[in-house]
Amino acid sequence: ADLEENGLLAPIFGHVGDGNFHALILVDPDNADEVARAEAVSHRLAERAIAYEGSCTGEHGIGLTKRDYMAVEHGQNAVDVMRSIKHALDPKGLMNPGKIFG
Repeated sequence: ADLEENGLLAPIFGHVGDGNFHALILVDPDNADEVARAEAVSHRLAERAIAYEGSCTGEHGIGLTKRDYMAVEHGQNAVDVMRSIKHALDPKGLMNPGKIFG
């Protein structure tokens, strides 16, 4: 309904058995209003998933758009542990520099 109300085209596909779904929001990158509406819908989808005790991430990890939800979903202590593990395995920050744990 949120996608439809905002006039966005977004095929939805997923894994029915585990309740995992993906909404691929299609936008014209040159249309600032459309991009803004898509970003707002994407944030609301993430917030709804967490509110329903689900996850806002896919099975392939956290994306740049959803990294801000890591602490909301998992708690700051868990994120700090993840950051510590990342640093222990990659002290020079060579793997995915500037991403989740920059």
